[in-house]
Amino acid sequence: MTVFWILAGGLALAIAVLLALGLRAPRSGAAVPPAAYDLRVYRDQLKEIDKDLARGVVSPEDADRVRAEVSRRILAADAALQKDSVAADADKGAPGIVAALIALVLVGGSVAMYLQLGAPGYGDLSLADRIDFAEEARATRPSQAEAEASLPAARLPQDASPDYVALVEQLRDTVARRPDDLQGHILLAQNEANLGNFRAAAEAQAEVIRIKGADVTAQDHTDYADMLVVAAGGYVSPEAEAALQSALALEPDNGTARYYMGLMMAQTGRPDSAFRTWDALLRAGPEDAPWIPPILAQIEDMALRAGVNYQLPEIGSGRGPSAADVEAAENLSPAERLEMIQGMVTGLSERLASEGGPVQDWAQLITALGVLGQRPQARAVYDNAVEVFADDTRALDLLLRAGQRAQVVE
Repeated sequence: MTVFWILAGGLALAIAVLLALGLRAPRSGAAVPPAAYDLRVYRDQLKEIDKDLARGVVSPEDADRVRAEVSRRILAADAALQKDSVAADADKGAPGIVAALIALVLVGGSVAMYLQLGAPGYGDLSLADRIDFAEEARATRPSQAEAEASLPAARLPQDASPDYVALVEQLRDTVARRPDDLQGHILLAQNEANLGNFRAAAEAQAEVIRIKGADVTAQDHTDYADMLVVAAGGYVSPEAEAALQSALALEPDNGTARYYMGLMMAQTGRPDSAFRTWDALLRAGPEDAPWIPPILAQIEDMALRAGVNYQLPEIGSGRGPSAADVEAAENLSPAERLEMIQGMVTGLSERLASEGGPVQDWAQLITALGVLGQRPQARAVYDNAVEVFADDTRALDLLLRAGQRAQVVE
């Protein structure tokens, strides 16, 4: 940190010195003061008077009279020249004062701006340190309750019908008396959300998940996470993340859950992970998916934060072989299966090798290679993916399951 201050201060000081030298540099072709020019003329006139007197052109009396007049003019011109010299000497200090002010503003202003906008005392962070800080921020971020407490209470929409509000109040009373009424809680969650009361909607949806038990779906979990995020003002809390993880465990390709996981990574200092997740969702499509518009609104800024020179891809242009594609290929003849899958596998392999992609694409590629019987290649892709996602335990679990399906790991 000391080296930074030395370099920054030295650079600012050097710039100030250069500006000061420019201010004090003499101007070429400066005009001669008029009084100095007059002095030279009058002195030449005195010499000419003596010459005229010696030649007898003028009488001694005329020479004395003219000499006295020229001498008087010499004295006046000399006084004017002295006045100009004093003014010039006074002006010599002005560039020095201006230079000092420039140095003060440049150096002092730079320090003040850094203290306001910078991070004094912090050195540059390595990538590993940045990842560690991001993991710490993720682990210590505010809870759902803390996020909701920081926001104002929800207000009813201005166009809410009093009759509709009364019906929702009756529904609340009914559900409170029947805690295991699945349909009642589903309706309550939907209607609380319609009124903008997402805290109560999330509470009702949590009861839906509880009542369903083993029959709960990925959509149930994503609906719950969505209500939590909206109730927290767009913030993905640990509770919302847990709901998203539950959805992805049931449906790894769930677009809503993957979008919110990317948002959570962006909020906790991992724009690189958020960018990879959102870019994969754009490439997977489809164009009318509800997560496409919010990704398009944010991904270019996320790419900038991740240090990626990015151009928006064609939506839906990068879909790899899905689980359904692979399953369908198993029912075809070897030649048909090879023709169907090999093209998709080749394109996906090239894209992952050149651009990377989310863990779901890696898992799909491993599974497809296993179906094709290309287990050495599947194992090589698996090993590469494990290195890429070494710090993501959820991704490693997904890769392990893909490797087991491809019969390249136990």
